[in-house]
Amino acid sequence: MAIALRFLSVATFLFLLISSAAASSEVHDLLEKFGLPKGLLPHLADNYSLADDGSFEVRLEKPCYVQFTDLVSYAETITGHISYGTISEIQGIQVKKFFAWFSVTNIRAVEESNSIEFNAGFLSEKLPWKVFENVPNCRNKGLQKASPI
Repeated sequence: MAIALRFLSVATFLFLLISSAAASSEVHDLLEKFGLPKGLLPHLADNYSLADDGSFEVRLEKPCYVQFTDLVSYAETITGHISYGTISEIQGIQVKKFFAWFSVTNIRAVEESNSIEFNAGFLSEKLPWKVFENVPNCRNKGLQKASPI
């Protein structure tokens, strides 16, 4: 009986682990289907909905931070509109520049330069595509040396 319970516990754990990874993978795969790198969203992105008009909602397990060239904050819910190579009307992503936080409103793939262009208010910046090739791990604090979630 104890062996059966132990097996059931391990099987349940593995099922939950695989289910979580599959959901996260689906969100990141969606970005690639739209001509964008999967690393634009952190590993905690675990659920999404996409309407026929391209409006979407992505849910994270919890809010978190990722250090790219600048510190980026992801809210628990991220919304916007996606079309091939572009995400617009974004809500839920902020970048820290010049000691202040700015909302990222648009993200666009620039094929000619193999880069990703970000717009945050009056700021615009292009970063190499390779920065976003891998899905980044989140941190629960906005510090570079914070422990991973």
